[in-house]
Amino acid sequence: MSQASPRGTYLIIAEALRVEIQEREGAGALPSEADLMRTHGVGRNTVRRALKLLEADGVVESVPGIGWRPARGGDRRSLAERMTDVISEESLSVGDTYPSEAKLCERFGASRTAVRRVLAQMEGNGLLTTVHGRGRTVRALPTSSTRS
Repeated sequence: MSQASPRGTYLIIAEALRVEIQEREGAGALPSEADLMRTHGVGRNTVRRALKLLEADGVVESVPGIGWRPARGGDRRSLAERMTDVISEESLSVGDTYPSEAKLCERFGASRTAVRRVLAQMEGNGLLTTVHGRGRTVRALPTSSTRS
């Protein structure tokens, strides 16, 4: 990476890999971690962090002896997109209770850490708010610009 990123370099690499995977649908294994390090000019930890993020989102999977490859089947949208879409899929309105962390982990097969990260992002985007004693509630309905 030629310049520092305010979002986090691993997030930029993860997004670039997500786009690459979508464009070459059905392709085999991803480039090796060493190749990704050279391509993006970063260290192994940054590459692994990006891959782990994509793994938590269900986009890639680690296969012993092969490396990383696109996950078989399933929804390739990011966890953030899928969690944002819960609002419309469940016909939630402003003030309605958003599903709990435990239910979201079960629904998306994601870790609590990944779910909490997206919930914090959704709160930061103004979609959700935390109400003492009620959990998270819908604060605003998503628009196309808040889905990513």
